[in-house]
Amino acid sequence: MLTETHTDLLFAARAAHERRDWRASYQAFDLASRREALRTDDLDAFSFAAWRLGYVKESSRAAERVFAELTRTDPGAAAMKATELGLAWLVRGDINIGQGWMNRARRLLAGTEDTPAGGYLAYLDAAVAAISLDLDSLATHVRSLQEMGRRLGDPAVTALGHIAGGIEAILHARTTEGYALIDEAILPLVADQVPIEWAGDIYCMVLHHCHKLADLPRMRSWTQSMERWCGLSGSVPYGGVCDVHRLQVQVATDDYRMLEDRLGLASQTLAEINSWAAAEGYYQLGEVRRLMGDQEGAARAFGQARALGLDPQPGEALLACRRGDSAAAWTAIRVALAGDDRLNRVRLLRAAVEIALGRDAVDEAETYCRELEADAEAFKTPGFLAWAAHARGAVAVRQGKFAEALESLQTALREYRVQQSRYETAEVYEWMALARRGLGDVEAATADAATADAIYVQLGVEPAGICGAPSPGGLTRRELEVLSHIAHGATNRQVAEQLYLSDKTVGRHLANIYAKLGVSSRTAAVAWAHANNVL
Repeated sequence: MLTETHTDLLFAARAAHERRDWRASYQAFDLASRREALRTDDLDAFSFAAWRLGYVKESSRAAERVFAELTRTDPGAAAMKATELGLAWLVRGDINIGQGWMNRARRLLAGTEDTPAGGYLAYLDAAVAAISLDLDSLATHVRSLQEMGRRLGDPAVTALGHIAGGIEAILHARTTEGYALIDEAILPLVADQVPIEWAGDIYCMVLHHCHKLADLPRMRSWTQSMERWCGLSGSVPYGGVCDVHRLQVQVATDDYRMLEDRLGLASQTLAEINSWAAAEGYYQLGEVRRLMGDQEGAARAFGQARALGLDPQPGEALLACRRGDSAAAWTAIRVALAGDDRLNRVRLLRAAVEIALGRDAVDEAETYCRELEADAEAFKTPGFLAWAAHARGAVAVRQGKFAEALESLQTALREYRVQQSRYETAEVYEWMALARRGLGDVEAATADAATADAIYVQLGVEPAGICGAPSPGGLTRRELEVLSHIAHGATNRQVAEQLYLSDKTVGRHLANIYAKLGVSSRTAAVAWAHANNVL
């Protein structure tokens, strides 16, 4: 009877696995394993089902047992299993353990002819080199991988070679070549010729670098492709990754109040599954909160990103700037700029211009702006070109070159509209208002400022203002707006309706106002406002 029950469970588990019912397969294999040890192939299927459901630790333990058994019976299969475990640990953010598994695969493959396992291992070598920014090693591994792909004729290995080559090209500012290789790599992935865990890593690598390049149109296209693939793959881990990348895109256009909880949940879910994607999610959450005026919440999210291995810059520096601590902001951004990641440096340069202008260090802003323009011209992505034009316009305003500023800002505005980057669009309108005011066109300046404020309200964020500029009592522009409405007799509900905020957000702003002013009531806050002429 015991044997028959075990057999029935195995039959059900295998059938469920065949039809991709991962939960039924996992549960049946789990019950069967409690009665009798699973065979190697069944244990491998159990590991796969557990991974698809997001039980990553359990999946890894089962996969390690599969590896141990295969080393005695099939060294070639054991090498392939070692590369899969290497990938799993790299994705979880533990490069040392990942490389340990890669070395096991290397020993098993020593002296053998080319095999797909060797191709996957070469891809992992390239990935580690890209993570550590060892561009010389990356080039060597890319050539080896691409040659192996040609010799083997294996679609998956070929696709991995294209991806590695595409990333190398992008890191050397050969963006058009990189995009062409990535586009070619996506074809066998869409045709289901690449194993799911490696296909998922391809998507992660592509979208990560696309986000770093600030190329939102292309990121939208590839995110939609990944969403379709995630739906077909039925994978919980990669479903979570899809969520993070989808939300990164939606930040450009959607109401931030609707995105905050979703970003927090997606990041928390991925923390033990894919630390890279989780860290990106927490960083984006920090940015959302920073722009909404939730400074403490932003600091917590940036801290969570750092705990997962991501340096949360320039977000933390801009947060310090928003708090009025321009010295801390300047120190943080200069330390970050000392790194040697040219691609990531572009985003830092954009922030450096903003922080320098906030410190009235216009000459330093000019220096960083020129470097940003040079890099934007080298990478030639729409986002970078928009950032460069935006920075040039802002610097020109501060230099009193108002006509020149308007020309650059209108270029940035056109690019941002193509990108559908609404927050940056509002920032440009604020600078355009200053430029028009400098030219004496007060009516147009007022219209541009009103357009900026309307976008901020729709997004549910704080108006940008000038980085590091002191404000009365340290209050943000939104907090001053809330206080002004309260001073005119509005209730919390009325303030929420007038400023298009939630009651909860108004309450949070009031709590922040009380804390900053050292008062404990509405009456005292209003009295302070009148005494300090801030209304």
